[in-house]
Amino acid sequence: MAHHASAKKRIRQIAARRLRNRYYGKTTRNAVRNLRAATTKSEAQKLFNGVASMLDKLAKRGVIHKNKASNNKSKLSKYIKHLA
Repeated sequence: MAHHASAKKRIRQIAARRLRNRYYGKTTRNAVRNLRAATTKSEAQKLFNGVASMLDKLAKRGVIHKNKASNNKSKLSKYIKHLA
């Protein structure tokens, strides 16, 4: 248990940041799931721009590693390319 005021504040900040990061991560995973569920190429391409932006923001904030964001974008673009 923290005894100093600064340590207590740090615990509050970390808890709030963790919740925020979990929300952003879950929202992005749902967006990726929706993109993979898309059946047409044009629909998937529209969704891809938003998903790519979300992944870049997660990487910038440090929620996920930048290489993970890049790998996900690459796999999604490859998926879109093979849609009819």
